[in-house]
Amino acid sequence: MSAPASSPAYARPARVRRPTRAALTGTSPFDPDESALSRTRRARRMARELAVLHPDAHCELDFTNAFELLVATVLSAQTTDKTVNKVTPILFARYPDAVALAAAERADLEEILKPTGFFRAKANSALGLARALVERFDGEVPGRMADLVTLPGVGRKTANVVLGNAFDVPGLTVDTHFGRLVRRFGWTEEEDPVKVETEIAQLIPKKEWTEFSHRVIFHGRRVCHAKRAACGACGLAQWCPSFGIGPVDPEVAGALVKTPAASDTE
Repeated sequence: MSAPASSPAYARPARVRRPTRAALTGTSPFDPDESALSRTRRARRMARELAVLHPDAHCELDFTNAFELLVATVLSAQTTDKTVNKVTPILFARYPDAVALAAAERADLEEILKPTGFFRAKANSALGLARALVERFDGEVPGRMADLVTLPGVGRKTANVVLGNAFDVPGLTVDTHFGRLVRRFGWTEEEDPVKVETEIAQLIPKKEWTEFSHRVIFHGRRVCHAKRAACGACGLAQWCPSFGIGPVDPEVAGALVKTPAASDTE
């Protein structure tokens, strides 16, 4: 079920406009002639609008502590948060901490993780992660980036998710949605997630990084889709150099806007 074009929570087109040159020609939306100050001001204006469009933005993985969030984030690779949220209650009821998970029987763990796909590889990741936590951090999840990225299967994206949502340490979560949108916004041309993180960190105030990440990801899942962006129903239209890569007609675009329940299929 799609949200109507007039839904204030997800779609507030600012004004009717024509597709941008970048959208019409298929060229990069990044303008090298835009000054750093202008780009920063535009980025922060769009960030403020994202806060209005997605006031409910949050981490969509269910967790009660840093250990659960860390494991859930690792398991979310190549599957949806919705699927992970169905599996983790069973997983954590049986293995509530790193010590218990490190001692898990592989066959039992694989059986629990089957619905997430690639369950053998994910069982290896979960076991390796738990054992590393027990051996090197007394079973506790460390609260520093430098320590987190030494754990098996944990990169900067996963570490930023854990730091931002379990430890209140600001971080930018550069997943596929985030990277796609900030490039469409013309904020960066970088493809490498670490380079993207570095460039966006210069545009958005540090204290906003975690919530800003949630809002961008929400927008990517609900409005600015990979294959068919709902441009005509997007509240960021007037500042976006990619406007027009998707339908600009409000009614057509509005039908593409996904509700929160439907958006987790991406």
